[in-house]
Amino acid sequence: MNQIIIHGRLVRDPELKTAASGNEFCKFTVAVDRRRKEDPTDFFDCTAFGKTGVAISKFITKGREILVQGRMESNVVENDGQKRTYWGINVETFDFCGGPAGSAPSADAPASDGFTAVPDPEGLPF
Repeated sequence: MNQIIIHGRLVRDPELKTAASGNEFCKFTVAVDRRRKEDPTDFFDCTAFGKTGVAISKFITKGREILVQGRMESNVVENDGQKRTYWGINVETFDFCGGPAGSAPSADAPASDGFTAVPDPEGLPF
C-alpha cells in the first residue's frame, strides 16, 4: 500500500497546466513543519489531475493551509548522463484547512470553530 497524508502550507500559488492530451493538472509545493522547531521544514512537490487540480488552483493560494492525501511516486530523469530520482505526491484528495499564514481573526469576527468557510458547493467543479 502506498499512501501519504500531509498537512502544511502552500509555498507559492499553484500552477494549472494543460498536457498535450488536453488534460489539466496542477503543480504545487507544500511546506510541512516538523514537531520540534529546531528540525528543518519538509517540502513536498504535489501534482493533482483533473477536477481536483482545477479546484486546488482556483481556491487555494500561497500561504494557505491544505491537507493532501495521495500516493508517493518516483520519477527518474536523465540529465548529462546522470540519472536522478525525484519523489512527489500524486494527489488523490485534499481538504481546506485554516487561513492564510500569519492571519489573525479581527475583533468583529465571530469565534472560530477551527473550520474555514468553503465556497458555495455549486461553484466547485466536482
